[in-house]
Amino acid sequence: MKDVELKVVERAKALLASGEVARVVGWKKGDFCFDPSPAVFESVEELDGLVYNWFCGANLSKYLIEISKKEGKTAVFLKPCDTYSFNQLIKEHRINREKVYAIAVECLGKLDVEKIKAKGVSMIEDVEVVEKEVKVATAYGTETLHKPEVLLTKCETCQKTHQVKDEEIILHERPARDVDRFAEVAKLEAMTEDERFAFWKEQLSKCIRCNACRNVCPACSCVKCVFDNPASGISAKANDAEFEEQLFHIIRAFHVAGRCTDCGECSRVCPQNIPLHLLNRKFIKDIDGFYGEYQAGEEAEGKTPLTSFTEGDVEPNDAVDGEAK
Repeated sequence: MKDVELKVVERAKALLASGEVARVVGWKKGDFCFDPSPAVFESVEELDGLVYNWFCGANLSKYLIEISKKEGKTAVFLKPCDTYSFNQLIKEHRINREKVYAIAVECLGKLDVEKIKAKGVSMIEDVEVVEKEVKVATAYGTETLHKPEVLLTKCETCQKTHQVKDEEIILHERPARDVDRFAEVAKLEAMTEDERFAFWKEQLSKCIRCNACRNVCPACSCVKCVFDNPASGISAKANDAEFEEQLFHIIRAFHVAGRCTDCGECSRVCPQNIPLHLLNRKFIKDIDGFYGEYQAGEEAEGKTPLTSFTEGDVEPNDAVDGEAK
């Protein structure tokens, strides 16, 4: 990953120095190797803080909604999954494509520091990945972990490819994988209604209404959210009613249905580790069954299955378990 990072920094400096772009959107070094954060760099000197490592899992596309309104062009580094969100935001007229210089950057799956810590590894100083082995340098020595066990959840089944790019920085091709992103959804579908209700009641009751999932979601791009409207009756931040936390997440899942690209950011940022992406994946699976396979964000034009109509569309009474009957 070090060689890719060098290319990323080198290209960012060249673009800013030449005046081709007014700013660069990337990831900024944190206090540790495992806590980089999205950032905007507006000078070559600032780019000394630019990083691209195994923990740069954040999707940068949403930041472009406001940034692309500024004067001058913006360069942004986009991983494969990020480009689907980017395309979807263009389709919804949230991003001005002409003011963005998109650089496709390789991704071989990003690591989840919490999963690493759960393995008993602490005092992390650096990480090196060799194929399926993660070598974690710590203050106490080096620990070797199995990469598939410490990937971000959203990376476990991701097979996305870059859908948009003005240039690319790809030095290592991602190996093919035989994975099923709907496997966990199928497990939920195999439960009884009571079991599913109990599962989601347990999970959603953990919610502290921090709004991290909403704030990070590229599909949640409303200027004012209904949950921030005091007149809506659902704007409270505390879980003072049995179903309040369920309403928040279920309404939000319906709101992004047909537009969610399955980027997994909602689950990545959740401080309570609620598998929120499973709600969205269930909807995606059902839409595929009702209307034919569809991947939001594959194209920057056209309508979604829920915003178009054909005579062959499934009727409500004909829909059972995500399939048209």
